[in-house]
Amino acid sequence: MKFPDPLIRGRLVKRYKRFMADVELEGGTVVTAHCANSGSMLSVNEPGAEVWISPARNPDRKLKFTWEMIRIGRTLVGLNTSLPNAIVAEAISTGRIPELAGYASLRREVKYGENSRIDILLESDGPNNGDKCYVEVKSVTMKRDLGKDAPVEFPDAVTTRGAKHLVELANMVKDGHRAVMLYLAQRADSPGFAIAADIDPEYGIGLIAARAAGVEVLCYGCTLTKRNITVTGRIPFLGPLAF
Repeated sequence: MKFPDPLIRGRLVKRYKRFMADVELEGGTVVTAHCANSGSMLSVNEPGAEVWISPARNPDRKLKFTWEMIRIGRTLVGLNTSLPNAIVAEAISTGRIPELAGYASLRREVKYGENSRIDILLESDGPNNGDKCYVEVKSVTMKRDLGKDAPVEFPDAVTTRGAKHLVELANMVKDGHRAVMLYLAQRADSPGFAIAADIDPEYGIGLIAARAAGVEVLCYGCTLTKRNITVTGRIPFLGPLAF
């Protein structure tokens, strides 16, 4: 996925009110950027870190910038949680996620379950006409241990909404469909992925139940530059979950 406009380099002053971040640009000007990430952003909100922001295309928007990335050590981390669905959809369409290849159509934000929307719905035609695969996408940014062998982790805060999605996916399997929980690590500095069950034990329990019901778990990593974000390869899921 390419950024539509060149990103602008700055330094993080602070993130506050969940959806706002003050950024000092290279000339010394401080601007307020929209933070499209409702999580705690644990491990990726260090004041003084190099950050990259994008200019708003809508001249009437109140906040004229969006916080896109932060550099942690030598690694760029994507923070904009409005992007992963598009990144994954593009990766599926270009064959970068072979486990999800072979479907005739891809739709996003389709209503399903009990007042929910699935991030990506894949459907077959031909002899397999009607086969459906429900794909829920979660953005992964947290890495509490910066050691080279340490995993990236999800979630970085309690997520009752995320636990609900696991139940909805399990229900789709019960109805005879395929369901996939796909974690997109928007960073390239970890050999594995784990659930932060110490932060949200209920989510960890919910994922164990969902897997037992037949929900598949995939995790893919990304490479990031100031021009684009590209899905690279699959990252191992490091189980069992630890509580």
